[in-house]
Amino acid sequence: MALRSRNKINSSFSMSSMTDIVFLLLIFFMVTSTLVAPNAIKLLLPQSNNQTRATPITTVSIKDTGGKYLYYVGTADNRSNVPFSQIEGRLRTMLADEKEPTVSLHADKSVPIEEVVKIMNIAKNNEYKLILATRPLD
Repeated sequence: MALRSRNKINSSFSMSSMTDIVFLLLIFFMVTSTLVAPNAIKLLLPQSNNQTRATPITTVSIKDTGGKYLYYVGTADNRSNVPFSQIEGRLRTMLADEKEPTVSLHADKSVPIEEVVKIMNIAKNNEYKLILATRPLD
């Protein structure tokens, strides 16, 4: 009498549980990515085809809000709205320990040149290097 084992080992692999996990992860990352709000200021920069290799330490942004100009000072990750009268003091504290203090100036395309020159004068008076940010030519 020949005895056969009833326990057969199936050598195939079922991918259905793996696809469920992948879809759950995909949904999780899609939901969490929409909750992250970037801390960016939308500016329409003037166009240029010249590039610079200097890396700015801090950034000054000027945004036109219909005749009133908002000034933002800080790093790329952390910018705060500052009145014009406090910009020079804020830049001095941020750039006090730097050997080559470099400021990047981002100005909206509709901002008058007088507002840009005010920031340029602050940089000149304090001997900061100034980079005028532009967007590439189309």
